[in-house]
Amino acid sequence: MNLYFECKSGISGDMAVASLLDLGADKEKLEKALASMKLDNEFSYVISKKPINSIMVSDFDVILPQHNHGEEEEHHCKSHCHHHGEHSHCHHHHEHRNLEDINKIIEKADITDNAKLLAKKIFKIVAEAEAKVHGKEINEIHFHEVGAIDSIVDIVSFAVLFDDLNPQKVYFSPLTDGQGFITCQHGKMPVPVPAVCEIASAYKLPLRITDNDGEMVTPTGAAIAASLYTGEKLPEEFVIEKVGYGAGKRHYENPVLRVLSITNN
Repeated sequence: MNLYFECKSGISGDMAVASLLDLGADKEKLEKALASMKLDNEFSYVISKKPINSIMVSDFDVILPQHNHGEEEEHHCKSHCHHHGEHSHCHHHHEHRNLEDINKIIEKADITDNAKLLAKKIFKIVAEAEAKVHGKEINEIHFHEVGAIDSIVDIVSFAVLFDDLNPQKVYFSPLTDGQGFITCQHGKMPVPVPAVCEIASAYKLPLRITDNDGEMVTPTGAAIAASLYTGEKLPEEFVIEKVGYGAGKRHYENPVLRVLSITNN
C-alpha cells in the first residue's frame, strides 16, 4: 500500500491527522498515545465528521483552555495567528518549549520507535526553519510557534497514525498555497509564510501559488511533507483502495486535504 497526499487545497497538521483517520488509521492507538503524553491539563481534542462542499470529511480539533479571552480576541486568533499553531485558539499563556523539551515529551510517550523518530524529524524540520527565519541557533530559541501544544499534538498524532498505516511509498502533489499577507504576533507576514519558504527550499518541495488570499500551507504541514517527500512521481496508473478527507480550519473555497491509499496497477 502506498499513499498519495493531494495537497491542492494546502496542507496543515490538523488536516493531515484528520485525513489519515478518515483513511482508517487506528483511532484507539491515537487516543492511547495522546493520553500517554501526560499533558491532559493542557488540551483536549474532538474527532468528528462534517460536510465541506457536500463531501463528508473528518475533522481533528485540538481544544486549548481559554484564559479570559474575549470573543473578539478569539476570533482574531482564529483568523490570523498562524504562529500560534494550526488550530482555533490563542495560547499566549502556554509554556514556551524548545526542541529539547519537545523531544523529551515525545520520548516519554507510549508510541513506537518509528513514530518517535518521525515526530522528532518533523519537529526538527520546523525548528530549523524558524531558527533560520529569526536568525538564531536552533537550540537557543524557545519557540512558542513550535512548542505550542497543538503543534505537539498534531505532529505526534500524525506520526502515530502514519506508523499505523505503514505505507511502502509516499507521493505528494505540489503544495498549493495562497498569496498576500497574514497578520500575526510579529506583524504582517507574506504568504507563503517565511518558515514554509525555508522548508520548501531546504527539501526541494514543489510549490504552486494560487490567487487565493491567505495561508493554505502551514509550517507544520510543510514539515510533514518534507519529512516524507522523496521526489518520486505518482505512477501514471494506479488503483485506489481507499480515500481519506481531512478538514482544514481556514476559510477558503475547499479547505480539504485528500489522501489516497493506492496500489500500482
